[in-house]
Amino acid sequence: MNDADLYSLLADAMLVIHFAFVVFVVIGFMLILLGLLAHWSWIHNRIFRITHLAAIGIVVLQAWLGQLCPLTVWENELRRRAGQSGYTETFVEHWLHEVLFYQAAPWVFTTIYTGFGVLVVLVWFLGKRCRR
Repeated sequence: MNDADLYSLLADAMLVIHFAFVVFVVIGFMLILLGLLAHWSWIHNRIFRITHLAAIGIVVLQAWLGQLCPLTVWENELRRRAGQSGYTETFVEHWLHEVLFYQAAPWVFTTIYTGFGVLVVLVWFLGKRCRR
């Protein structure tokens, strides 16, 4: 395996990690809501809830500061080192990019991330009340 192939593989791995992060934030939130309604005890797990809250908090902070996600920056750097000027059409890359990335003005993303972050915080406090 040459360097370009290795960097391309690492870029694909970074994309999978990025996708998993998004899934954790979105699906985690849905499971928290469902768990509150269904009275699942595991959704009160402090480590899970703090990790989830921190994850969306980082996204909201980056959006407000106008910063690119470091996972995106790292993936792009790995692709550049692989000699790719843009994204190639590998299976993993094509489908994950279709789901993960879409075009909109930056304010749209900041608004969405902020709204989602507010919902996570509200559910955090709702979860504490339901536990009592």
